[in-house]
Amino acid sequence: MQGSSPVVATADPIDGLRAASAIPEARAEALAAEHYGLSVAVRRLDSERDQNFRLRAADGRDYVLKIANPTEDRAVTNLQTEALRHIAARDPTLPIPRMVPARNGAVELEITFDDGSTRIVRLLSFLKGTPMHQAPQSAALRRDVGRCAAGLALALRDFHHPGANHKLLWDIQHAAELRPLIGTVPSGQRDTVERFLDGFATHAVPVLAQLSIQPLHNDLNPHNIVVDPAEQAHVAGIIDFGDLTATARINDLAIAAAYQVTDSDDPLAPACELIAAYHAVAPLEVRERGILFDLIATRMVMTIVISNIRAARYPDNSTYILRNNKQASVRLARIAALTREQAARQIERACLGE
Repeated sequence: MQGSSPVVATADPIDGLRAASAIPEARAEALAAEHYGLSVAVRRLDSERDQNFRLRAADGRDYVLKIANPTEDRAVTNLQTEALRHIAARDPTLPIPRMVPARNGAVELEITFDDGSTRIVRLLSFLKGTPMHQAPQSAALRRDVGRCAAGLALALRDFHHPGANHKLLWDIQHAAELRPLIGTVPSGQRDTVERFLDGFATHAVPVLAQLSIQPLHNDLNPHNIVVDPAEQAHVAGIIDFGDLTATARINDLAIAAAYQVTDSDDPLAPACELIAAYHAVAPLEVRERGILFDLIATRMVMTIVISNIRAARYPDNSTYILRNNKQASVRLARIAALTREQAARQIERACLGE
């Protein structure tokens, strides 16, 4: 896939999905028994769009029951399902959830709930470990994240699906659409946000238009990465493929790298460890490396703008929505002290092993 592709617009640029009524844990327990033959203990998991439950079976195995938002396009739900199946077939070593078929062999079930909605229900394996944001941080762990990110991109490069071109504002390629919304950003940050959106438009957009696109995870933040508690430099799982969409692979890498920027005198150094490990597995083009800093900063801007708006709209879920906002603000201020040239040189040296 080359350059921009057709997208399906949503009615609301921030929320493509309407809120749905909650599914009781008792219903999740009943679904597991009826459709999967499992006797389970159930615990609700935090989620922004779907309703997810952790299931502990009588034999000690753990699963995640995912109940899709009823307003989500069925093609988008199926995109996530088929992507997981494709990755597992292409590279079985990648630590991703595995789809668990129901008694009838289906990996997606259409279930009608008490509110009259029909929702897609799926069961996945649960990947045990420590969420990366709670695990000890190290260069070795960051390098493993980079290798896993590159492996995912390689596994998905020949994956095709009709739902892959759906429009998602969290995709960096659409960041320019945030400009009318920056009035929600605190006044002290607004100049920095505008500066980086200007840089995105000037430097990144022309290059992105020339790059091939493919389906990618698109949300490799530390809440979606599970670390092996015994080998804390090892990624035990990459979860939550809910933001998967077709985009340039450099956007996917920029997301992963943005969360490794630190509040320090050398804020890009940890991100560069991840970037170098990615480049060693899936080499980056010179033009991709040249806009990576712009894209990293843009992801931080997106986190700040979108989460502020969504938290105001959904105060009951604000803690979950704002989980990355504070760090993004602090780290954006740190990298704002760098020039594009300084950042580009640092990224280039990392990729060249200098």
